[in-house]
Amino acid sequence: MKNNECIKSPEDIDWAYFWAKKLEEKNEGKKDWDKVAKTFHKKNRRDDYKNELLNSLILTEEDTVLDLGCGEGSITIPLSKKVKKVSGIDSSKEMLKLLNERAKQRNITNINTIQMEIEDIKHKDIGDYDVVIASRSLNNIIPIKDTLNEINKIANKYVFITLFGPENWIIEKEFQEYLGNETKEYPSYLYIIHILEDLGIYPNIERLKINDYNKYSSIEDVIDNGKFRVDLLNDDEIKKLKTYLKEILIKDEETGILYNKRDKADWILIWWKKEEK
Repeated sequence: MKNNECIKSPEDIDWAYFWAKKLEEKNEGKKDWDKVAKTFHKKNRRDDYKNELLNSLILTEEDTVLDLGCGEGSITIPLSKKVKKVSGIDSSKEMLKLLNERAKQRNITNINTIQMEIEDIKHKDIGDYDVVIASRSLNNIIPIKDTLNEINKIANKYVFITLFGPENWIIEKEFQEYLGNETKEYPSYLYIIHILEDLGIYPNIERLKINDYNKYSSIEDVIDNGKFRVDLLNDDEIKKLKTYLKEILIKDEETGILYNKRDKADWILIWWKKEEK
């Protein structure tokens, strides 16, 4: 690790060190994905992220794809219809159980799943795939440089990664201010750009065009959505959250749907083409 106290130029910055430091300062702990698995698919239908990502991928019918942080299969299942084979890796047993059930219901036979932490993947264990996709799954990975290096080794043709954009957490940040708390933000996607450059990778960068804002059936629906990490809030803070949501959400009088137009996803797509092995 470089001595970050003696930085004299941008080239001296150890971006992986500062990425890890930002995540450690945020100190949210790991989310219990087993617990939220059953409602996660519902959450993933709220915006047009899936279609925007799938339309951005470069794939052929003969490709093999590794889907990192596949969850219950919101990307894995539509991918399986476009390529020869998809392997989904996720740390959550319940997420993978749902993915396998959904694949079976649809008579999909070209998906296999592996329960594993993303930061534990190694090329020597996983082998080669034509395309590696890390959809919304690297934002919390602390050993990010090693993980990116392994991802790059695994891919034969392309790597596609999506990370939080700068406007992804607007109402969540405002809620922390509402509580009087200091906001601890995720490290910017720009850190990843610099880390990749340190690895000799010069990626393409795009902002996905997410137009839909989130819509909810009730205040409880917002809370169950997982946006506010209620597992980290005490009872008084949960009461304040409900009050805050009542203040900022607008109700559509015809449908009863609750929304706030600033409450929409913001995702950055980072991708690169591999040199032939």
